[in-house]
Amino acid sequence: MSDLKIHDETTAPPAARPLLEHVKRANGIMPNMLGVLAENPAALEGYLSLSRIFDDAGFSPLERQVVQTTVSVENACHFCVAAHSASAAAEGLDASVIEAIRTNQRIADTRLEALRVFTRRMAQQRGFVSDTDVSVFLNAGWEKAAILGVILGVALKTMSNYANHVAETPLNKDYKPYAWAPCTRACAGDCA
Repeated sequence: MSDLKIHDETTAPPAARPLLEHVKRANGIMPNMLGVLAENPAALEGYLSLSRIFDDAGFSPLERQVVQTTVSVENACHFCVAAHSASAAAEGLDASVIEAIRTNQRIADTRLEALRVFTRRMAQQRGFVSDTDVSVFLNAGWEKAAILGVILGVALKTMSNYANHVAETPLNKDYKPYAWAPCTRACAGDCA
């Protein structure tokens, strides 16, 4: 454990305090992960900015959750999988889609499944997806711009996933009902 502190708007470095205050006002809670990032105000600002930009990447709220949760599952981030599951539930998004991602199972909707698979392959292959992967994704009805949107989502979640790995960030109380642990070798088969 790195002993990174979970800051709030009173303990964070001065440059991070207004950012945390804004998050708390907007969301009603302060995700522990953001408190960890506040140790470096630039890291916190970078994450929040990239998150706002990802909101404009051309995906619906459910599609954004598909990308973010898929990357978090692939990166084995207990915090982000729980947080995105809680967010999806609070937004009234399709719970069966989120549960399929959490358990690495197929999504019934073929377009969302193509998004999940392409995102997973992008994260697994560190961007070196095959021409076939791209073709399957585009043939499922996605535009070329969505390829770059997925890359943006992978970058966003990799940042928070890695920060949570280093900090071993504990779940906020609101996220505990959605606790998740990476699957074991027995369930880690490539169920595209």
